[in-house]
Amino acid sequence: MQTIDTDIIIVGGGLAGMAGALAFAQAGFEVAVIDGAPKQDRLAESYDGRASAIAYANFRMFEALGVAPGLEGCAQPIKRILVSDGRAEDGVRRAGPAQSHLLFDPTELAEPGEEGEPLGYIIENRRMRFALMQRADAEPGINHIASSAVERVVFHAGGARAELAGGAVCRAPLVIGADGARSLVRRAMNVRDVGWDYPQKGLVATVNCEHDHEGVAHEYFLPSGPFAILPMTEGRANLVWTEKSKAADAAMELDDAGFLDEIRRRFGDFLGALSLAGPRWSYPLGIRVAERFVAPRAALIGDAARRIHPIAGQGLNLGFKDVAALAETLQNARALGLDWGGLDTLERYQRWRRFDSVAMALACDGFNRLFST
Repeated sequence: MQTIDTDIIIVGGGLAGMAGALAFAQAGFEVAVIDGAPKQDRLAESYDGRASAIAYANFRMFEALGVAPGLEGCAQPIKRILVSDGRAEDGVRRAGPAQSHLLFDPTELAEPGEEGEPLGYIIENRRMRFALMQRADAEPGINHIASSAVERVVFHAGGARAELAGGAVCRAPLVIGADGARSLVRRAMNVRDVGWDYPQKGLVATVNCEHDHEGVAHEYFLPSGPFAILPMTEGRANLVWTEKSKAADAAMELDDAGFLDEIRRRFGDFLGALSLAGPRWSYPLGIRVAERFVAPRAALIGDAARRIHPIAGQGLNLGFKDVAALAETLQNARALGLDWGGLDTLERYQRWRRFDSVAMALACDGFNRLFST
């Protein structure tokens, strides 16, 4: 039986997990990242069609981790955000946003003649995943164990071990759960998550646009839920469409022409003719927050810690904030000669991150309920 000893085990090789691996490795830790899916599957276009709005501060973290060069040409700056109240109009193609709107424009805070920093960047998840993996492969402190699922996580006084499907065992003073909403690590910690499901689903698609989107991100509040148009590189836009569950299922069954007609009814023709630039996806929505983010020898990051409504595009950003906070906490503990897997150390991370997570989850829930009327 193969035994792998390391400083930190990360269960889950998604975006938060790989970002965490790089941050911890740069802080001087030996890291093992374990994911059951093969690398090529996680990089396939059919694996994840979403694009994410990455906050400017989190993109700076990408620069510090050496990931930003791998995203050159893939990151679309968000120059403005326009939030509008509206409704789908049968047979009417609107030319732009409704009269009731809010505009977020960084030029208003910049010096005269300057554009100011972008509000963030829209990046395809698969592009981020590729850049993170590419950078991790070049980092000697990271052992990326793919195609080998974790079957069980066991904690004891001096550390923890992850038992892999192939019979190998990985041991470390600390296990980090970055394994999503159905986290095996969270269950091993005996931590519940609390929340509820929405009677809504999220539909995701990427479209080619005839007209220039000019780097403007749109968020329409429609009776069935928010409808976001996220500008992308190469003249494309990523749509995040929240719809009642039955209506979402019906929309997924439409042919491409019918699906595009439904899209046009919701945001009009101000981007000109549209065509689908890839597959469509649909997934259920809900709010879930772990009762605790830490336990002796364990911590949660990303969707393993919380799952929120995509209304503000903050779910992934919260995960990257987890990474930054936990990396700083562990590095400080090690510098002081403390046990980085001990509960006293990890509770500092929990105090730092849990309140922010709960506040953001409830805010997104409140906005969704307020405007979906």
